[in-house]
Amino acid sequence: SDYRQVFTATEARAGRSEFLMLARHNSLPQHRLGLAVAKKHIRGAVKRNLIKRLAREQFRRLANTSPSLDVVILTRPGARLADREQLARAINELFLRLGLERRDP
Repeated sequence: SDYRQVFTATEARAGRSEFLMLARHNSLPQHRLGLAVAKKHIRGAVKRNLIKRLAREQFRRLANTSPSLDVVILTRPGARLADREQLARAINELFLRLGLERRDP
């Protein structure tokens, strides 16, 4: 139901050839992340798991700013051809476009 709320009431979106991020405000004290990594776009389980790990790691580095957002990351066909560095850069860029700032490392 939380995913459905983000899909039906999207307040912000950012996209590239590798990913689409959808976001909406939540009433919780922190951001939340949802992942939809489709077999249709990423055939191998190893690459799907890599994408999930990279997304979670980039998400952990975000500052806990207000207002809090529910963010869902969807894969696109371009993710199939991207390497690890390109995927990490794409995820980070999209978080920045949504207005989410990184903490100092």
